[in-house]
Amino acid sequence: MQTSLSPLGFIGTGVMGNSMAGHLLKAGYPLRVYTRTRAKAEPLLRQGAVWTENPAEAARHSEIVLTMVGHPSDVRSVYLEADGILAGMKPGGMVIDMTTSSPSLAREIFGKAAEKEISALDAPVSGGDIGAREARLSIMVGGDRGAFDRAKPILEKLGKNIVHQGPAGLGQHCKLVNQIAIAGVMIGMVEALVYARKSGLDPQTVLSTISQGAAGSWSLSNLAPRILRKDLNPGFMIEHFVKDMGLALEECRRMGIQLRGLDLAHQLYESLLKKGHGRKGTQALILALEDMPL
Repeated sequence: MQTSLSPLGFIGTGVMGNSMAGHLLKAGYPLRVYTRTRAKAEPLLRQGAVWTENPAEAARHSEIVLTMVGHPSDVRSVYLEADGILAGMKPGGMVIDMTTSSPSLAREIFGKAAEKEISALDAPVSGGDIGAREARLSIMVGGDRGAFDRAKPILEKLGKNIVHQGPAGLGQHCKLVNQIAIAGVMIGMVEALVYARKSGLDPQTVLSTISQGAAGSWSLSNLAPRILRKDLNPGFMIEHFVKDMGLALEECRRMGIQLRGLDLAHQLYESLLKKGHGRKGTQALILALEDMPL
């Protein structure tokens, strides 16, 4: 292992975090990990990661800590509680939150980190489980430019399209733009499949035809085939997408704008959440529009 590389901490080893942390290990970074359920970190521990008992301990032994947790409440907890990252990190360190979270919380963490002479970036990602596994995530970064430049070699181990959006919070705003765009595309994609099936077309033939033209999209190429295979396992879970759309709607209310397509997508996905489908993938939107035997 190349011990000259900065020691890192990684908090949150779920569907995406496990792959992301794995890329950092393979690149030679000494890595300490923490997640609420230790069993989820076992594959990383077998690869050489070191377990820590809480986020503060991970931060105490790391120059840079990355986080990939579920909800803004989780972000607040791992950063700001008594055993959180900022309690353990030394001055000169850096934190990079890659969770999709609240822009205002990103700014709050930035401010509290600055008081301790710690750099903070909000760097949410897009690309789902496939992008995480293949290290080709899109990464949207808010924070100081100098911190971004320092973090970029690490982020390049995780993604291919890494863009500094501006000051703290703007990485999160950009991710909400991303989710708004996806919400509309998902409705169009599942409605197209419903129409194709009801009209007597072969959906597989239709996909191979329209994906090469103006209708083509990431969702059409990656999620529509999963629907046709009746594979509703998560690359990105419905409960997290509902959270993201809720954050976007909160920002819309704050800015005084109304996005009707986002409202509709949020309602449809919330209906699935209430039916117990929250841990299925976002492609399970088909269940809100068509009876699909599983």
